[in-house]
Amino acid sequence: MSFDDSEIKQHEVIEKKSKPNGLIIGLIVAVGVAAFFAGMYASSMNSNQISQEDLDDAIAKLELKMLQNNLPTNQPSLPVKISADDDPIIGDPDAPITIIEFSDFQCPFCARFHIQTLPLLLDQYIDQGKVKLVFRDFPIQSIHPNALPASVAAECADEQGKFKEMHDMLFDNQNQWNNQETVDALSMFSQYATQIQLDQETFDSCLTSGRYIDEIRKDLDDGRSYDVTGTPGFFVGNDEIGYVELKGAQPFESFKKVIDAQLET
Repeated sequence: MSFDDSEIKQHEVIEKKSKPNGLIIGLIVAVGVAAFFAGMYASSMNSNQISQEDLDDAIAKLELKMLQNNLPTNQPSLPVKISADDDPIIGDPDAPITIIEFSDFQCPFCARFHIQTLPLLLDQYIDQGKVKLVFRDFPIQSIHPNALPASVAAECADEQGKFKEMHDMLFDNQNQWNNQETVDALSMFSQYATQIQLDQETFDSCLTSGRYIDEIRKDLDDGRSYDVTGTPGFFVGNDEIGYVELKGAQPFESFKKVIDAQLET
């Protein structure tokens, strides 16, 4: 799908509107694009029929099964390249090991990883310059209608050098905006921009312009080409040694096994 002339003109109109109207019109654009993504990721799961307890139990069983399967044996015999594209990096860009994450800001398991596991990775590997994390967008609009606007908000914050700050705000406050109408979620994202001291006018203009739609779509396409079917999805390694795939909100120990083995090679 590509924007036609009418959509381009619509974007031009957006930038001439006042800030509140711009957010609402920008929402209309985002929702229109969201329909494209929803068509790509139709889900057979009805989230209204499955309790949070059932979901947590299912992911716990998945984590246990993967741990029992001795994850490092997933290392491919030949190096497999997974593109980091030009997406935001958390950590030293020159770190020898890379974690490429495909994530959805509205996904509860993605939030669990970033609240429970990422702090340990930061402390023991990322802040030590051993590992960097590359964040790639994988918003599954069919079940997470606010995921695409959240991805745009993070990209817009990255323009001002504050991707991690917005990334943390979105995940730490997911329960605030998760079930909101998208127009209200956008308003919250604008408030988060104020809290992390972004230039407000620049951020709001970016949020309503739609200029990161193609970038997000490229992340989705790349993820699909790597057989990413859900979030979060991780690839750990580098181009020389190849990448190990970890599916789901894996505990810190799963990453530690893979990273330590790779650092020793």
